[in-house]
Order: sequence, then structure tokens, then C-alpha cells
Amino acid sequence: MLITLIRKEMMHHILSARFIALLLMCVLLIPLNFHINYHRYLQRQVDYQETVKDENNKDPAEQPWLQKQRTDPNLEVSKLILKPTPLSVFGTGLESALPSYLGMTRNGIQRGETALSTAPIAFLLGHLDFVFVVSTVFSLLSLLFTFDAVTGEKEAGTLRITLANTLPRDIFLWSKLIGGYLVFIVPFLVSLIIGLLVLVWQGFPLSESDIFPRILCLIGISLLYIAVFFAMGAVISIYFDSSKTALIVAFTFWVFAVLILPRVGFLVAQTVAPTSTAENVYREKTARRTELHATLEAERSKIMGRMIQESNQGEATTGFFRLDEAFVAKMNERMRPLEETARLKYRDLATQLDRRYAQERKRQDKIGINFSRITPTSSFIFLATDATQTGQVKRDTYFQTGTRYYEVLDAEMFSKMSDAALIETAEIPSPPAPPLVALTLEETLQHGALDLLLLCFFTGGFTSVAFLKFFRSDI
Repeated sequence: MLITLIRKEMMHHILSARFIALLLMCVLLIPLNFHINYHRYLQRQVDYQETVKDENNKDPAEQPWLQKQRTDPNLEVSKLILKPTPLSVFGTGLESALPSYLGMTRNGIQRGETALSTAPIAFLLGHLDFVFVVSTVFSLLSLLFTFDAVTGEKEAGTLRITLANTLPRDIFLWSKLIGGYLVFIVPFLVSLIIGLLVLVWQGFPLSESDIFPRILCLIGISLLYIAVFFAMGAVISIYFDSSKTALIVAFTFWVFAVLILPRVGFLVAQTVAPTSTAENVYREKTARRTELHATLEAERSKIMGRMIQESNQGEATTGFFRLDEAFVAKMNERMRPLEETARLKYRDLATQLDRRYAQERKRQDKIGINFSRITPTSSFIFLATDATQTGQVKRDTYFQTGTRYYEVLDAEMFSKMSDAALIETAEIPSPPAPPLVALTLEETLQHGALDLLLLCFFTGGFTSVAFLKFFRSDI
């Protein structure tokens, strides 16, 4: 009986105009979306390779090891360059908002420009990717498929006739949900397969061991997210007797669940836990280093004056002084303890400022993420972008790797650069930038376990509410 009712429901949807609209939208939107985003990824990949090539092929004369260049503490001695991920074709996430590189300076880490800063005018019209299409477009289409699943039967008078027979209510409702869901996901999956074939034809590395499983995971998460909105639509359809009212309520619910509440969570976090900006932190560190450098220069002048007096007294001469290598070596030797003290003091101050800023941002992000999880859209986006390696895990890994690289440079290079030495020509080799180590798919799912459980909870919760309300309804 259930199979028969599911077939009937599927035929009802297939013969409707909404199915034709869904099919055309899927076939045109998803493959075209993949095609455009893959070309953007190729352009970012070319930019990345050119940046790496320029960094590796610098002329030795341009390297910042000469004393005249060392006096600039804001000079970038090395870069950690962000490599674009192929899975950004499916979800851009935070990748376009991350700095293109992290420049290592004696004053700290400078951030390069983001991809958005050089984006073409076309970005004014919005940027579409698979994650956005599923989270926004298909969530709305899911509600439009189910908002009249029960109210339409009520208005047509067929619901009373159908349930007057020996048909259990749970079988009737399951047939509505399963039949509509199957009809909905078939065009979705077909267009997705077409889009993947287009990508493979263009050279996308679909068969790589770390890409194909992530795409399957992304598809599974998308199907679960669509099921959430199917259950929502069923609840709305059961609670109202008019299809027009159900449509208005469904659209209003979608606006709040998809467009408003996920963003309100982060606005609340900014009010509850305000933070400093990264630029303010950098300026404060620069000011502290400038103060310490000025103190060192004053001490250097005093030491030089005393040494000149000692030299004049020793040679029994007046008004004449010769700056030779022995004098410079002795001068630098006296300055080293002061420089080391100043360096350690600045390092502690910079570490304290960075730690405070990181804690403030972490607290604000945590509050915003937890507030936004009130809707399934946020959980889906967090999960999907982590699966495509463009989410918060990628951002955290990028900045943590940059911090560790800076600590290595500080220990092996910056601590050996003299701020106050008069002459110092020895070159200090730069340790190579470490690679970004991405989490495995299993680790990614463990990180997003809460969001996955929330999607399952929303699906089961709305489905349960739909059944409980339908069982108690007076038909």
C-alpha cells in the first residue's frame, strides 16, 4: 500500500508544472555553476603559482639581509602563501576572504590582500557556488514542494475521502514525504552528475583520494539538509487549512531561517563580546617596537660617547677619533645584552597582545556560531565548507601555521638580527615556509559532529511534529 501511494504521489509531482521548473533550474544552474567556479579556481591557481615562482626566484640583491634593509622592522623576510583548494569549486567559503599570504616581519605577521580586493565587477551581482545554491535556492524549493501536501488535499476534499477508508494516517503522510522527496532529489542528483562530468571534462581531479570522498560527503549533507526543509514544509502544510496561508507562512519561515537568523547570531556576538581589530593590534605592536628601538638608539649613543671618551683618554688625544673594526666590534659586544633584553621584552609584549586578540576573537566566534545554529542553514554551511576545505577549519589551520612559522623565524632569524649594530654583513638563511596540513575527512566529520547531529535532530524533530499534529487533526 505504501509503495502504491508513493508512486501516486510521485506521478502527481512529475505531471505538475513545478517539477518542470525544478528540472530546468537544476540542469541549468548546477552545471553552469560548476563551470564558472572551476575557471575562477584555475585563475586563482595561476596567481598562486606566479606568486610562488616570484618568491622563489628573487634576486639575491633583493633579499632583506643587508644591514641597510634590516633597519626596517616591517620588511617581509618570508611569506606563507595560501594555496587554493580544488574543492572551492563547490563552496568558496572563507577562502576568498582569507589573506593571499602571511608576510613575516620582525614586527609580526602582515596580511596580504584578499581575493575579494581584486574581484571583478561581476562580484557586485553576487557569487554563486554549490553550497549557496543548496542552502538558499533548494531550501526554498523544498518548501514550495511540500507547503500544500496536506492543505491541497483538504481544499480539494480528497483527504477526507482517502482517510475514510482503512488507510492509516502514518502511511498517508509517509507517502507524501517520501514521494515528494524522491521526485525532488532525482533532478538534483541528475544535474549534479552532469555538473561533475563537465568538471571532469575540463580537467578537474575528481578521482583523487581526498576529493571524491569529500564530494560524496557534501552530497549526503545536502540531501539531509533538503530533508529538513521537506519536514518543515510538511509541518506548515498540516497546521494550516489554506494553501495560500501555508505558502505565505512557508516563505516567511524560509526568510527567517535562511536569511536572517544565521546572521543575527553573529551580530549578537559582536554586541555581547566586542573585540579589537587586527589592524589595531598590529599598530600597537609596531608602537611598542618603535619605543624599544628608540630606547636602544639612546643607549647606543650613550655607550658610543663613553667609548669615544675612553679611547681619547687612552690615546691622550683630543678632538680626533677613528672608527675602526675593533671599535665597532667592542661597541656591538656591549650592545648585545641590551638588544637581547629588548627583543625578549618585545616578544613577550607581542605574544601577550596576540594571545589577547586571539582569545577575544575565539570567544566572539564561538558565541556567534552557537547563536546561529538555531537554524539548520548555519549547521549545513559549517559542515559543507569544512568538507570542501574552505571553512573555519581551513582558516584556523592557515593562521596557526603562520603563527608557528613566525615563531620559528623569530628563534632562528629575528633574534639574530641586530637593531643597533653599526656594521653586520653576515647573511641569515630563512627557514622554508611549512605546508598547510589539512584535516582528513574523518577528522573533519569529528569536528563537525555537532552540526551533523543538529541536522539529524531538525529532520527528526520536524518529522515527529508533523506526525503528531496530523494524528491529532480533525479531518
